[in-house]
Amino acid sequence: MAKVAQLALGAYYALVITFPLLVFAQAGIPARIVPCDGIDCEVCHLATLAQNLLNAGIFIFIFIAAMLFAYAGFLYLTNEAIGEQQRARSIFKNVAIGLVILLSAWLIIDTLMKTVLKGDFGPWNDVCAVLPR
Repeated sequence: MAKVAQLALGAYYALVITFPLLVFAQAGIPARIVPCDGIDCEVCHLATLAQNLLNAGIFIFIFIAAMLFAYAGFLYLTNEAIGEQQRARSIFKNVAIGLVILLSAWLIIDTLMKTVLKGDFGPWNDVCAVLPR
């Protein structure tokens, strides 16, 4: 009976983890990271590639950060020992610092690219659409 309960709980966790990925499959991460095929690549595809890599990296890091926040919360609530709660607080603090660093780095890169390439508030990888060919 315990084996069946463990199997059912494992299947439930697998469903909980994968269901949001299936629902939001088309939301943010592009279908293809590399925007061109083989020899038909142009210089403008480099900006699109950089944007796709940044977006994919940010989505992956935020997913991992959410998992770490949940793990730290679980540690904090289930362990009453002082050392374990300190470990949970340390995980919370480190993940929060990592998120701040990641999002501020993204903001700096985005502002720099908008300033250098186009100068307005649209997506900076659309600069190739307005340049003459």
